[in-house]
Amino acid sequence: MSPLDLLVAAPLGFMIAALLLGAWARWSLLAAIPVMAGLAVWLLLLPAGSAHVVGDWNLPLGVQLRADGLAQMMVGATAACASLIGLYALHEFAPGPDRSETAHGFAFWPLFYLLWGGANAGFLSTDLFNLYIALEMVSLAAVAMAAMGSLRAALRYFVIALVGSLAYLLGVALLFSNYATVDLTLLAATARPDLATKTALAVMTAGLLIKAAVFPLHGWLPPAHAAAPAPASALLSAIVVKVGFVILLRLWFEAFPTIVAPAGLEVLGWLGALAVLYGSVQAIRQNVLKALVAYSTVAQIGYLLLAFPLVATAAGTGGAWAGMTIHAVAHLLAKAAMFLAAGLMLEAVNGKRLEDLRGLARAMPLTVAAFGLAAVSLMGLPPSVGFIAKFLLLEAAVEQGAVFAAAVLLIGGLLGAVYLFSPLAWTFAGSDTPVVVSRAPLRTAAPLALALLAVSLGFAGQAMVEVTAAAPLAGPPAAVAVDVR
Repeated sequence: MSPLDLLVAAPLGFMIAALLLGAWARWSLLAAIPVMAGLAVWLLLLPAGSAHVVGDWNLPLGVQLRADGLAQMMVGATAACASLIGLYALHEFAPGPDRSETAHGFAFWPLFYLLWGGANAGFLSTDLFNLYIALEMVSLAAVAMAAMGSLRAALRYFVIALVGSLAYLLGVALLFSNYATVDLTLLAATARPDLATKTALAVMTAGLLIKAAVFPLHGWLPPAHAAAPAPASALLSAIVVKVGFVILLRLWFEAFPTIVAPAGLEVLGWLGALAVLYGSVQAIRQNVLKALVAYSTVAQIGYLLLAFPLVATAAGTGGAWAGMTIHAVAHLLAKAAMFLAAGLMLEAVNGKRLEDLRGLARAMPLTVAAFGLAAVSLMGLPPSVGFIAKFLLLEAAVEQGAVFAAAVLLIGGLLGAVYLFSPLAWTFAGSDTPVVVSRAPLRTAAPLALALLAVSLGFAGQAMVEVTAAAPLAGPPAAVAVDVR
C-alpha cells in the first residue's frame, strides 16, 4: 500500500481498534501518533504531484489520491493538531475514580479516528463522490462530538449539515450524468460551460459553504463549538471546517477554472469580507469565552474566501494562493490551541464568562501564555505563521489594486486585536490569585505546543510558500503524477 492509502486506512483501523478495546481505547493513541506522524512525514517527502489510484482501477472507475502541495500541508498540520488534541483528551476523557469508562470517553475515540481518516481523505482525494464520503465521515463524527455538549446544538448542526450534503451530492449527480466521470483531473480537461455544469457548481458550492461555516451559512457553528467539550471544539474549529474549504478550492481552481465567472469569485470575496467584519463584531460583543472563540472562527474563515478573487488573477497565482493556504494552516493550529487553553481556564474557574477569568494569568501562566500566543497568530502579528499568511494576502491585494480587500485585511486585524485582548486583559485583572487545582501536565502542554508551533512556523515561511507552489492552480495539475505504490 502507498502512504496515500495508509493515511486514510490507518485512522479507520484505529477506529475499529478503539471500538474493540472499550475502556482501553484511549491508549490506542500511543500507537496512532507515531504511525500517523510517520505517514505525514513520508507524504511531505514524496515528489510534488505524487498520485496513486486505489485498487489499481484505471480512471474514471478508480479513485485517485494525490499529494499536491495543498494536501501535503493540510495532512501534515492535521497530524500535528490531532495528535496534540488526542494527548489532551487522554485526561479529559479518563475513566472515573471507580475506573469505569464514561459515555463520552467511550464514544470520543472512535469518533476521533473517524474524523481524522475522513479529513485525510478529503485532503487527498480527487474523486468528487469519494470527497462526498469524506465529508459525511467528518460530519458524522462532528455531529456526535457536538452532542457531547448540547443535543440541541448537535441536532441543529445535523439538519444544516444534511442540507449541505444533499446539495453537494446533487451537484455530483449532475456532473456524472453530464460527463460520466467525477474525477477532478478528468473534469478539468473536459468541462463545458453549459447549464448543467454551472448548476452543479452552484449547488455544490452552496453545500460546501455550509460545511465550511461561511457567513451567512454559519449559524450552526457558534452554538455547536461553544457547547462541546474542549477537545471536540478544537477538532470542529481546526479541522472540520477546513475539509469543506479544501474541496471548494479544488472545484473552483482545479476542476472548473475556465467555467468560473469573475462575478462568482467576487461574490465569494464579498462573503469573505462580510464574514471577517460580522464575525469580528460578534466576537467583540460576547462575554462568554468559548462563544467569543467560536465567532472568531467565523471571522478567520472569511479571510480564506476573501482571497478567492485575488487568487484568480494572473498576478495573484503566487502570493495570494500561498497566503490563503498558509492561513488555513495557521488557523488550524492556533484555533485548536485556543480552544484547548480556553477549556482549561474555564474548568479551573468553574465558569464560562470573561470576568470569571480574573487573575488566572498568575495561577495558570502556561495556559494563558498558550492562549496569548495563539492570539498572536490569529491577529497576524510577527513572527507567527499567521503574520506570513496575512502579509502575503495584503501584498497581493496591494499589487492588484484591490483596495477593499486590503482594507478588510487591516480592519479585520485590528478588530481581532480588540476581541482577543479582552479575555487576556481579564486574566491579568485584580490583585487576588485564584486557587487552581493542579492539572495533568499533558493538558497544559498540548495547547502550549500547538501555540508555539503556530508561532514558530513563521520562521519557515519561505519553505511553506515553496510547498504551496506544488498545488494545482487555475487549471489541471501541472505536476507530474508519480505512482507511489
